[in-house]
Amino acid sequence: MPISCASFAAKVPHVFGERKRNNSRFTPTHVGGFFLFFNLHNRSHNIPSQNIASVSNHTHSCLTMEGQYQTTVACPEADKHRKELDVAVRAIQMACSLCQRVQESLISKTNSQIQSKDDDSPVTIADWSVQATVSWLLSKCFGSRNVSIMAEEDVQNISKAGTAGLLEAVVKTVNECLADAPRYGLIGPEMVLGTKEVLEAISRCNSEGGQTGRFWVLDPVDGTLGFVRGDQYAIALALIEDGEVVLGVLGCPNYPMKKEWLSYHHRYYRIISKLTPPTSDSWDKGCVIYARRGSGKAWMQPLLNGNKKLEWPNSARPVQVSSIDNPALATFCEPVEKANSSHSFTTGLAHSVGLRKQPLRVYSMVKYAAIARGDAEIFMKFARAGYKEKIWDHAAGVAIIQEAGGMVTDAGGRPLDFSKGIYLEGLDRGIIACSGAKLHDKIIMAVDASWNSSSL
Repeated sequence: MPISCASFAAKVPHVFGERKRNNSRFTPTHVGGFFLFFNLHNRSHNIPSQNIASVSNHTHSCLTMEGQYQTTVACPEADKHRKELDVAVRAIQMACSLCQRVQESLISKTNSQIQSKDDDSPVTIADWSVQATVSWLLSKCFGSRNVSIMAEEDVQNISKAGTAGLLEAVVKTVNECLADAPRYGLIGPEMVLGTKEVLEAISRCNSEGGQTGRFWVLDPVDGTLGFVRGDQYAIALALIEDGEVVLGVLGCPNYPMKKEWLSYHHRYYRIISKLTPPTSDSWDKGCVIYARRGSGKAWMQPLLNGNKKLEWPNSARPVQVSSIDNPALATFCEPVEKANSSHSFTTGLAHSVGLRKQPLRVYSMVKYAAIARGDAEIFMKFARAGYKEKIWDHAAGVAIIQEAGGMVTDAGGRPLDFSKGIYLEGLDRGIIACSGAKLHDKIIMAVDASWNSSSL
């Protein structure tokens, strides 16, 4: 049900004090836990049972479409960032729906009409629309003065001469998405957003990051080629505080809930899905995977289907990395694109370590999702000379793998540094993500043994 994330005052002790006398029931839900729900059947206060108050580390008010009820709970430090994660998951659910609609229209076109990143291409419409939508939602929930966002797109590019058609399409797409906010438990704008409001939302995504402070990191469409080809791509959102990633959310609209579907080509199971009724585990539901630092858990929930409403936690289930530590049984991921990574070097490493299975080559940060939920055990990326890794390509995935039980470091075994601005400065050779320490150590030793003979 829709919520507005403005501040609120607390009266929970008062409610709890009358629980026995009024036969109220307190029902916690979501075993993974970043929402605490109250089901209060209290006649003396006439509180509708459908009104739900969310509890975070601060005092907040939840304004529902049915009415408002105020409450306060003193939450322990362990509850920190729960509200931020909840809002982020809902926003990414919406962003996935937006991208699915745009991608569907893109796939129906002929290949000659598909441009990978031109100013008027559908993929660019998705980029800008997701960025504007997520920015607007975060600002609505936490206040625009409290929200700083680093994102891939620059508002100057969409404001320059010759982009009127693109901007018009973005404004239309953003409004269509935000009109659907109540289905995701959020409140959309009271009036249709105009060009000015959409540009303001995009312009808020101008953070330069750094060692201190708090900012969000957004990659609106990660995996451009996957997007235009109707294949895998991701929407990634992370929150960074004082240089540390404190939560990560990955929306993977085409990543099947069932691992078995991974063995089929994407376009094939698109056809199959249209011939059979969708279920909660269908491939075409896609998924959102998320985690909060220090929780020790990562979660996955399906995307909404049809006109259903998101009922928290939307069939969420915990995910964890694979227990496989034998290289001969392990699967490794690597980027599909050859422009910014070396397949030959990773292939050589795989052979030297004893990896025998074919690599899982998927676009975007879906590779991080694959390791977090146990579909693969190793991700290696070694950039070609001159290429610098950007933090929005890794922040959300790193947080999720770590909470799912895995490890992510550079090739020297050091944690990735998200405190230096847009780029992962000081990166030692490449990035290695593994499901466990044993495999991680083997990869690092193999890198040390073969690096000097490489051409990177």
